[in-house]
Amino acid sequence: MISKAILTALGIPEAVSDYCHQKERELRPAFQHIEEIAEANQAKVLAAFQKHRVSENHFETTTGYGYNDLGRDTLEAVFAEIFRTEDALVRPQLICGTHALSTALFGCLRAGDELLYASGEPYDTLQGVIGIRPEMGSLADYGITYNQVELTPEGLPDPEAVVAALKPQTRLVGIQRSKGYLVRHTLAVDEIGSIIRAVKAVRPDIICMVDNCYGEFTEAIESTEVGADLCVGSLIKNLGGGLAPIGGYIVGRHDLIERCAVRLTAPGLGKEQGPTLGVNRSLYQGLFEAPSVVEAAVKTAVFAAKVFGDMGFAVYPGPEEVRHDIVQTVTLGDPKLLEKFCEGIQAASPVDSFVTPIPWDMPGYGGAQVIMAAGNFISGATIELSADAPMREPYVAFMQGALTWEHGKIGVMKALATMDVLK
Repeated sequence: MISKAILTALGIPEAVSDYCHQKERELRPAFQHIEEIAEANQAKVLAAFQKHRVSENHFETTTGYGYNDLGRDTLEAVFAEIFRTEDALVRPQLICGTHALSTALFGCLRAGDELLYASGEPYDTLQGVIGIRPEMGSLADYGITYNQVELTPEGLPDPEAVVAALKPQTRLVGIQRSKGYLVRHTLAVDEIGSIIRAVKAVRPDIICMVDNCYGEFTEAIESTEVGADLCVGSLIKNLGGGLAPIGGYIVGRHDLIERCAVRLTAPGLGKEQGPTLGVNRSLYQGLFEAPSVVEAAVKTAVFAAKVFGDMGFAVYPGPEEVRHDIVQTVTLGDPKLLEKFCEGIQAASPVDSFVTPIPWDMPGYGGAQVIMAAGNFISGATIELSADAPMREPYVAFMQGALTWEHGKIGVMKALATMDVLK
């Protein structure tokens, strides 16, 4: 229990603390399921480390061209083992999830091909990559067309509609697991599998790619285990465990990974080049700690849903729902409340707690201004406790992350205290 003196220092009234601790006690049964998933994933990661004989030698660095980087190559083997795939591309040169997705799309698609998204409109930054929002160098600039199939009104996949939308030129079906800046259902691995099975039944040649950002280790299996040809994500989200300073990953079929590697480096170079520049130890350790960090993030999300949902705010998912990513939405309905929510998350941060987040025109996000609260050790690392939102109706906060459950709990309490809505 936090002492009254520390609560006062943190700016959390005792009434807020008492209310939140009561909600925590009510969540004990829900937390057990989260802990069981973390245990299964921790065992899987440990087994992969042991099978590939990870040693201190693998933490050494390379510079320049990065030839013969044993640590890099072994880490990629560990990723492939965890995801049950033929190959993996895990590089610090992949600077974010959008870059990893862009690399995969440009690696696999050619002029005249069509990209079909089976989960509705993709995340804001990817819209520029595709050309939905005109940007220099997009897929559209290279003669690659785009179409999308909406989810059902309940937010579920519609495999029949996806199959009906396939054209002779359709080359890749993309599936976004998480919600982006939409209040929608996050796709479960089994639901992703239903899309892939339907597509492969009629067109086994089509590449099925999953945007796995925010979803890793929230279930005991990954989408590559239900037929995905490629799975893509960021290392400053779940799988970096809060330690990876940069990086992204692409896992999947060997031939497709080679295409992605050639796009990342250059024709003829592929996976052979790419120095690790001293980050190997952080990438290994972050991956090893990721199951417990994701557990903390999911518990924090469930706690926020309970705290704010029981106050009458619309939350999604609800506190009792099974999770498929680390993102929690809280519909605040008022721009000032949204700003206060983000102020509270920022004020509870270990870094830049004294900074007040304000809405701004963030690069890559068209339309509304975006407010971001992220007092992080790694800039932009959304596995650390953070919250962001487009400043548009109905003013929804998108909260994610927490390196520890204890910090996540304090962050939610501070957000509630800053909003000053508990009477």
